[in-house]
Amino acid sequence: MHGRRDWTRESLAEGVRAGDTRALARAISLVENGDPLAYDLVHDIYPETGRAYAVGITGPPGVGKSSLISTLIAHIREQDRTVGVISVDPSSPFTQGALLGDRIRLSDHFLDPGVFIRSMGTRGHLGGLAETTLQALLILDAAGKELVFVETVGAGQSEVEVIGIADTVVLVLMPGSGDSVQALKAGIMEIPDVIAINKMDHPAAKTMLNEVRSILSLDKERSWKPPIVLTEATTGQNVPELWEKIEAHRAHLESEGRLEERRRKNLAGEVFAIASGRAKTHLQQAVADDPELRRLLDEVQRRELDPLTAVREIMERVFKLGDTADRTDTR
Repeated sequence: MHGRRDWTRESLAEGVRAGDTRALARAISLVENGDPLAYDLVHDIYPETGRAYAVGITGPPGVGKSSLISTLIAHIREQDRTVGVISVDPSSPFTQGALLGDRIRLSDHFLDPGVFIRSMGTRGHLGGLAETTLQALLILDAAGKELVFVETVGAGQSEVEVIGIADTVVLVLMPGSGDSVQALKAGIMEIPDVIAINKMDHPAAKTMLNEVRSILSLDKERSWKPPIVLTEATTGQNVPELWEKIEAHRAHLESEGRLEERRRKNLAGEVFAIASGRAKTHLQQAVADDPELRRLLDEVQRRELDPLTAVREIMERVFKLGDTADRTDTR
């Protein structure tokens, strides 16, 4: 009955380590609210992380990412492995009331103590999405979840940062989601590790498969050739094959010592992404609070001062970077 009790730093860490669902739910709420206790908690549990395998699932809205995750969970649970899901996709049924079929299928997982599913709002995070997602992932990792899915909409910069923490990135497409294929073609989208084309019974599925395959064949340098799997999430068709490809990518990373390398790179990337997000917030706040800095912006907007000179002055005032440092050194 201690669901409503006040958690302390110690009891929360203990609850998370034990995989207690209420502790996990509370911890992630604290993360979302930017509560200082969340920082303390992540600080305390961080040494015990690095055991979960993170799979990023990305792709445009409406391609069936959630159904696919749901079916993958059922497949993984048969192997008796524990799973966490962090959904930062505002269009996901994990976030809102889903279609009835989805809700029924998801409810199986919601009642399963080996599965923890959490939707994160995409708005109003102090340090941005990358920060809250990383903390939530670390919490589920410390809780002993063997696999954690991170679901995002493949779109802008913040989504790239969110997915940047995954060990294996799966792009889900469906026939008719042509924009993503264009983004792949133009090199705007990072090449994912595994591609699923969902709704495989669609008449255009094979055409899409060939189109994606021809885009991937342009990249000869990669030691891992991203496999493309035609799936049907609603019936579970080819979902075990999709999971095999994810496992094969993991084995590839582990066999060549690349998993450690990738994680080091990902963690460094997250640190910079979060630092950049915070620096931007700090800058915007500083400019809003400082009439002198607002005047600089006005001058740029009136074309009286060029943008780069304004940047230099803003950096000097806010971060004490630039010419001021040189001047103090020469005294």
